[in-house]
Amino acid sequence: MNLQEIIKRCGKHAAPYRVDGGKKFQLKDHDPGDTGHLHESDKERAKKDMERSVEAMAALQERLYAQDKWAVLLIFQAMDAAGKDGVIKHVMSGINPQGCQVYSFKSPSNEELDHDYLWRCTKSLPERGRIGIFNRSYYEEVLVVRVHPEILKKQKLPTELITKHVWKERYEDIRNFEQHLARNGVAICKFFLNVSRDEQKRRFLDRLENPDKQWKFSSADARERQCWTDYMAAYEETIQATATKSAPWYVLPADHKWFTRYIAAAAIVETLGALHLKFPEVDDAKKAELAQVDKLLRKE
Repeated sequence: MNLQEIIKRCGKHAAPYRVDGGKKFQLKDHDPGDTGHLHESDKERAKKDMERSVEAMAALQERLYAQDKWAVLLIFQAMDAAGKDGVIKHVMSGINPQGCQVYSFKSPSNEELDHDYLWRCTKSLPERGRIGIFNRSYYEEVLVVRVHPEILKKQKLPTELITKHVWKERYEDIRNFEQHLARNGVAICKFFLNVSRDEQKRRFLDRLENPDKQWKFSSADARERQCWTDYMAAYEETIQATATKSAPWYVLPADHKWFTRYIAAAAIVETLGALHLKFPEVDDAKKAELAQVDKLLRKE
């Protein structure tokens, strides 16, 4: 299977999970346990397909880097234990580290709070020719901050700017920001790992029972779980407001990690494939220079 065939196949697999017009989006229409046309017995086949996708991704990344025109931004958002770190680790395994930048955003520092909420992400955007990965992002400002509005009061904003319209204004900011990026050669691909509450509970218990995983767990994880309904409402409205053709969301079923990774890889290949990446063409002067170098080397 050649590269173009893989890109086409990946697009077909990723399409059911892409949301590029958010107005009609309803989270209830997306099953966290979905595995598409595959079953547990197909896990090995899916793994092989994902390996092909990763190989295609590496080939496309090489062209991205050489062409030095586009940048690609991958954004991962999810509830705790949904598997973001695992997706990044497994799906991006074949990427050349020199062409990839990963940033994990935690609670804002004092320096970051002295700037607008997009600042810390803006200064971490990928350069042309590179893939940037945001493990959480500016979307925390309409997710965590929305569920816990008391955080907003600590962000040093003028009081008169914190109105009932603040969330709609932030959605507008984000849409405009992403449109600006798209118009300047940044291809954006956003992922929401849609894990069910029952599966999150199972994974939390697994962490608590396994000494090698206990370091991953904190009491804050359990506290946030109590806000599940509020978070789901925030995610739904966020996707409705910010899913666009130039910055689509992929709502990935996350109850089965193998399938989450399979679709994430397909979506990234689809995104890279849509850029029609090519190696730069060598002009006649360069060809003459290379021919001279070839002669010199063969004389040694």
